Amino acid sequence: MDDIFVARVMSTSLHTVTPDTLVEDAGQVMLENDIGSVIVVDEDNQLEGILTTTDFVNIVAESHPKAQTTVSRYMTTDVITVSAQDSIVDAADAMIEHRFHHLPVVDEDEGVIGIVTTTDLAAYLSSVSTPSPSADPA
Repeated sequence: MDDIFVARVMSTSLHTVTPDTLVEDAGQVMLENDIGSVIVVDEDNQLEGILTTTDFVNIVAESHPKAQTTVSRYMTTDVITVSAQDSIVDAADAMIEHRFHHLPVVDEDEGVIGIVTTTDLAAYLSSVSTPSPSADPA
């Protein structure tokens, strides 16, 4: 099996901001484009950094004064889930279709028993070794 190079799977539709962009404006770009990060570039389009949804968690957690807003105001309530017996291909397909990075794993009797993330799938893919096809002397 031939190697699949990064160029074949990478996204080229980038959303960029500059280092002096306000956090609120960067967040708006992410919301409007349904993306999990913006690339921070200088005036020559050279990489300066990246701002991700994880960074926004830190921004909120470290904000002073603290907002008294409950999780229920922003949480997703129509949650797509998988069961422990579903295939990882089905889980990956659901994540791609719905543009999710996290899928709770539920059991009818026990409720929530786990979560599958894009990181989990990437780690699995990284650990799978596919043997090279053998030469077939014809």
